[in-house]
Amino acid sequence: MSLTSRWQTLLDELRAPGRQRRLAPPAGIDFSSNDYLGYGQHVHAEAASLSRSGTASRLLRGHQPIWDEVEAALARWHGAEAALVMSSGYVANEGLLSTVIDAGDWVASDQANHASIIDGLRLAKAERFVYRHNEMSHLEDGLRKAHEKRGAARELFIVTESLFGMEGDVAPLSDIFVLAERYHAHVIVDEAHATGCFGAAGSGLVDQLGLRQRVLATVHTGGKALAVPGAYVAGSKLLREYLVNRCRHLIYTTALAPQIAAWWLETVDRVQADESARVRLHANAQAFRAALMQAKLTPGGMHYLVPITIGDDARAVAAADRLQALGYDIRAIRPPTVPPSTARLRISIHADHTPKILSAVAAAVAEVGSQVKVAHF
Repeated sequence: MSLTSRWQTLLDELRAPGRQRRLAPPAGIDFSSNDYLGYGQHVHAEAASLSRSGTASRLLRGHQPIWDEVEAALARWHGAEAALVMSSGYVANEGLLSTVIDAGDWVASDQANHASIIDGLRLAKAERFVYRHNEMSHLEDGLRKAHEKRGAARELFIVTESLFGMEGDVAPLSDIFVLAERYHAHVIVDEAHATGCFGAAGSGLVDQLGLRQRVLATVHTGGKALAVPGAYVAGSKLLREYLVNRCRHLIYTTALAPQIAAWWLETVDRVQADESARVRLHANAQAFRAALMQAKLTPGGMHYLVPITIGDDARAVAAADRLQALGYDIRAIRPPTVPPSTARLRISIHADHTPKILSAVAAAVAEVGSQVKVAHF
């Protein structure tokens, strides 16, 4: 039985006794939401047609027609069959993984994956194989062994970020898909840090590389480049239906307020048209990295997430404190967010940073690095 057959069989089993769920907008007098004090009915002058807040899960009374518009727009943006909005990127990752991966399955996860991926896989209770960060030979070793002992009901998965949030580097997605097809594995990609910033329309690295039709699902957050609350999963219509019926993180979570949906519609249109911001972002990242190299500092990763590995926790904190005192909000990232002995400064470059600011902060980072006598700078 294929993975999609597994999903369809379960949905059919729900349909027969009348247990299949569907998203429907509110109708009639409200006796289903959790709007106990009636505040959700208050009409806001700026959004009179979207007056109800998210006072129930989407399966009770929290689903508004505007969310259908948002999800249709997101699906078109990615060239996917469907999209499903959830309350946050953490919830989307954890909910997706714990729903589509079963206890009898096998899953490979990059060592540098986000905590939400780690926690989602823990909930799934599948056999986990953590491969060394971006090391394809190690991933293939795991896939080969898993494929050799693969049972009839056992599915193989690979889960990775596209642009890694703490390392600042990019997964070798094309190579991952080659391995996935060789060993008949499904690929799930977390595009949190790439959404809005890569591709002609900003839809992410998977789409930029032409891999949409080969990916099982992608996860995108609104809380980074898009600057709106919430997140979504992009994939097939069957996947969406399966999540609506099986994903506890959607079923038992209060829906986002419909006013937020209006922000999403505005943002999706804006980001697709804003190629100039993407050009400025990548140009700024190159300029900042060049300035660090000129100051004899070697940054990690690539693109606009710039880790400066220090190693010692206390020295990383001291460096961040001094930079903050100079007016630069740069934070120290320490274990367990990153591996032991890899405490670092994480510098996030933006499209609206000016050349003057970038030059000044590069000089400040170099000076602070010298002050704290960090060998890794």
